[in-house]
Amino acid sequence: MNFIKNNLANAVTLANLFSGSVGVIHLINGDYQTTAICIILSLILDFFDGFIARAMKSNSELGVQLDSLADMVSFGLLPGIVMFKALEPFGHQLFGMELPFEIKYLGLFVTLFSCLRLAIFNLDDEQTYYFKGLNTPSNTILIFGLYYAYLENESFKAIFENPAYLIAITIILSWLLVSPIKMISLKFKSMKLQDNYPKVALVIGVLVLLPLFKTVGIPLAMLYYILISVIFQKQLKA
Repeated sequence: MNFIKNNLANAVTLANLFSGSVGVIHLINGDYQTTAICIILSLILDFFDGFIARAMKSNSELGVQLDSLADMVSFGLLPGIVMFKALEPFGHQLFGMELPFEIKYLGLFVTLFSCLRLAIFNLDDEQTYYFKGLNTPSNTILIFGLYYAYLENESFKAIFENPAYLIAITIILSWLLVSPIKMISLKFKSMKLQDNYPKVALVIGVLVLLPLFKTVGIPLAMLYYILISVIFQKQLKA
């Protein structure tokens, strides 16, 4: 029993890694529906591994490291491959110039900065009740949500038909991942309403955007998350 108790959370973390790996494979093969399912599974598993570890009092340094390594694939490599795929049609062309390399590789900067963000998070003891910089799951939902909405109904067509916009998005999101901007976390320090106005505003906004805009509402909800986090900077406390 002790073996199961001590390793159940780690098994869930490895399931997150497996789901993320499968998602990357299907993304490369162009099966975006399966990739979407894998992202959802990874998000659920990423939430429950920490929940299980706390509930069973099996928190460990191994679990912390495993969590970041799993997230590196599910929420680091995967969004980088999304940007890679989005930039792939443009070959060597950027601003009318012929570059000596294919610009699709610039999309992998999302992966590099996701890795940096996860390493910083592991060394930072401030990020208990808020995130410092955009967390990797939210970044993944935003990037894949934009791309999926474009593939499904050509929403955001102007963005995905202009490589300059895609590279700008890559740069901005890479910076947000390691920025000092505080982002809302759904971990509660207290149950007092005045301590949770940012979370309440976030939940209400997301619940309005998702049913109203459906598929397009997914990336819009993530943009709203960033905006509302910026607005409530002073209220976000350690």
